[in-house]
Amino acid sequence: MFDTKHNVPKSELESRIKNLQSRLADNDIDGALILQNTDLYYFSGTVQQSYFYIPAHGDPLLMVQKDLDRAMAESAITGIVSIESPDQIPESLRKQEIDLPHTLGLEMDVLPVSRYFKFQKFFSGSKISDISGIIRLIRAVKSNYEIKIIQKASQLADSVAESVKEFIFEGVPEIELAGKIEAMARKLGHQGVIRMRMWGGELFYGHLMAGDSAAVPSYLSSPTGGTAINPAIAQGPGQRPVRRHEPVLVDYVFAFNGYLADHARIFSLGDLPDELIFAHKAMLSVQELIKRKAKPGIRAGELYEIALEKTNEFGFADHFMGFGSSRIQFVGHGVGLELDEFPFLAKNQDLILENNMVIALEPKLIFPGKGVVGIENTHVVGDDGLNQLTLFEEDIIVLK
Repeated sequence: MFDTKHNVPKSELESRIKNLQSRLADNDIDGALILQNTDLYYFSGTVQQSYFYIPAHGDPLLMVQKDLDRAMAESAITGIVSIESPDQIPESLRKQEIDLPHTLGLEMDVLPVSRYFKFQKFFSGSKISDISGIIRLIRAVKSNYEIKIIQKASQLADSVAESVKEFIFEGVPEIELAGKIEAMARKLGHQGVIRMRMWGGELFYGHLMAGDSAAVPSYLSSPTGGTAINPAIAQGPGQRPVRRHEPVLVDYVFAFNGYLADHARIFSLGDLPDELIFAHKAMLSVQELIKRKAKPGIRAGELYEIALEKTNEFGFADHFMGFGSSRIQFVGHGVGLELDEFPFLAKNQDLILENNMVIALEPKLIFPGKGVVGIENTHVVGDDGLNQLTLFEEDIIVLK
């Protein structure tokens, strides 16, 4: 009944749980209750409506409210029980001879306040501690299992970029072109959902915008915005037609088996002005510099400063990652199960890069009234710098 070929292996889950348990013990936290879907999937292998208790010592317990049969088919966790409501969690732990924690860890960066008050009541004898930072640091460093999936997602992202050549033509509305490309992504196995952790963060496949539309800012923490289809969305493609001799930004995320690859390319129907061609090559140079510098041990914020300094040498600092007050102060971000994972290659970020972190590096230049040029690729941190996973041609793709 249930397809298990994409299930997370038991050994993978056990390794992740042991990692969390070690950090809980180091921080004098007796146990963690995992609630958010992405973290739940990471540690248990299922997103069925569940409450996953991981003690600092001993076996974890997955308490499933809906759907038990599916959770048992999807998760390799040994201890799985059924509950009817979350107020049964303490009693379920007692029945499994698991001591209630003196200090309980919760994902307080994403936990709604109403839920927090509920769990504060259920664990009235426990002190509540925020473990969101611990979890995000664990998830920042990918296992070989995760990297293999991201490699596949990256190959599929390249295939989506190739399909643009088939669908783009003069006069096609942005939204129509986006729909055709997104349909191709679905055909290739795109899961549809792109998860983001930050409050209010939303994205549908990505951004496809032509010419001056791409330079329209939005609320999203992104250098590009787009006129969009309506103010309720306020980002991405709109009804504007694609015209000749303008940059068309195709900035899409491929989501495969839970994991993401972030990818952006510039297309054009006919040649672009020399200024935009030069600007695009400048961003390719910034990308190559950061790829060499982003080795284990470097501070994430230092990479942003290096990118900004190099962009300034080209004379484009005022257009880097936005324009005017809409500029954002980062040049890359971690990707994995979510689009906004650690590390952030951003101003004043002190996190130190480690091997097997996965980073979307996206140096872009925004020119109001003209459009956007630049690049985005997904990479893995290695001893010699960033190892690029998305490999589709990086120069402006000019279609005659």
